[in-house]
Amino acid sequence: MPKVDEATEILRALGLPRPKALAAYTLLALANMNERKLWRSAERRSLRIHDIIETVRGVFHVGYAENTREDFRRGVLKPFEQARIVDRNPDDPMLPTNSPKSHYALTTDALEVLRSHGTASFDDRVAAFTSAYGSLAEVYAARKQRHLIPVMLPSGRHLTLTPGKHNELQAAIVKEFAPRFAPGAHVLYLGDAAHKSLHVANAALKELGVPITKHDKLPDLLLHLPRKNWLILVEAVTSHGPVSPKRKLELEKVLAKCSAELIYVTAFLEFKEYRRHAHNIAWETEIWIAKQPDHLIHYNGEKFLGPPN
Repeated sequence: MPKVDEATEILRALGLPRPKALAAYTLLALANMNERKLWRSAERRSLRIHDIIETVRGVFHVGYAENTREDFRRGVLKPFEQARIVDRNPDDPMLPTNSPKSHYALTTDALEVLRSHGTASFDDRVAAFTSAYGSLAEVYAARKQRHLIPVMLPSGRHLTLTPGKHNELQAAIVKEFAPRFAPGAHVLYLGDAAHKSLHVANAALKELGVPITKHDKLPDLLLHLPRKNWLILVEAVTSHGPVSPKRKLELEKVLAKCSAELIYVTAFLEFKEYRRHAHNIAWETEIWIAKQPDHLIHYNGEKFLGPPN
């Protein structure tokens, strides 16, 4: 088996999710390996990213350009640090991260795992390592869990949205918009950037005549206000997709058999994002901006002309 495949096998055993060739070659360079050496001969030496690139090119004849150094640093060495496979600047821990002298070396525990590859003790060494430090997949999962965006629906159900501005805005719509402008509303549909059908109240949507087989055509959130029988359709916009004249016409067709009155809302995180789309927003719709949560902008002409109170 080529050494790069063996290195990939080791990284996978240590819990790195989907290790790539770049990571495998980095491991080989740091261990001072070549195609002829056995893993029991692996060494611990400090290398700069430039040194790693030169070693991979010279020993394995795989060329990575100097402008790929950031790929090595962020895509390989940072995860290696998190997984306790390498130490950064072990000889001079006070070096700043962006120092041209920054260097990396295998940890002693990782070196023991490498040296045991191909022997009967490999599985035990891997188990001891992951028991002490956890696998990188577990580290990533825990970090992702910490960054998830919690949302509690008016029903009391707790949801978590994946990180990102779009989902931050969706959470704000549930937490800030709904209580102010639709108190008592039920969230019937809420998509997630990674999971389009995170929350779907199928029975309630069916009763209202909303086609539940067309989630991809629905807006980001659907709020139903029973006492007025309003269905509030909210588009959460962080880069594109307001309730434009074209989008409003599409939604009217999709919801032609809906028994509730339709209210169209475009939500933005901040005013500058609204300004980018102001020219493409349909009349007879509403605008809500999360940074000014107590107010709506009405694209509804004389219907709202009059004293503020």
